[in-house]
Amino acid sequence: MANMGTQAALKVADEVWIVTALLHREIPEARDFSIDEIVSRAKREGLHKPYRRGVYVHVVQHCVANRPPNTGRYRMLFETGPGRRRLFRKGDANHPARDGAKITPDVLPKNHSGLAGWYRGWSARESVKAFAYDPLLSLQGSGKHLWSDEHGAAYLRRVREG
Repeated sequence: MANMGTQAALKVADEVWIVTALLHREIPEARDFSIDEIVSRAKREGLHKPYRRGVYVHVVQHCVANRPPNTGRYRMLFETGPGRRRLFRKGDANHPARDGAKITPDVLPKNHSGLAGWYRGWSARESVKAFAYDPLLSLQGSGKHLWSDEHGAAYLRRVREG
């Protein structure tokens, strides 16, 4: 991601990504954020003046990877529940019509250029955590005590004999 000098070049989707990244970085214990929290942060951050009303629709729809696209097909946010969003991470599911779509801004304003490196680290850490705490994967081996006194061949023989 390169640096950018003028606010005019800042796309609404990129503004949404930046303010969501800032929220994640400032409140690392938060799993996700409400739509209103992201929109309010965009207003406070003032990356574009005046505030563009398009920020709201980008947070609700255009940037949300796991929603069907409606003009915008970005994969910058992920809907974790009704009205809740977090940054999209590689490995997250997305709507098939959004495959290959943009995940991060191509350029960042100079005062936010550090977000690119922060995001790479955050995304990698959070992806590992999500995999480690997968409820289905955590069941692996949970039934082994049921056959703890039998060996595989003996168990199969017993099952086949009825």
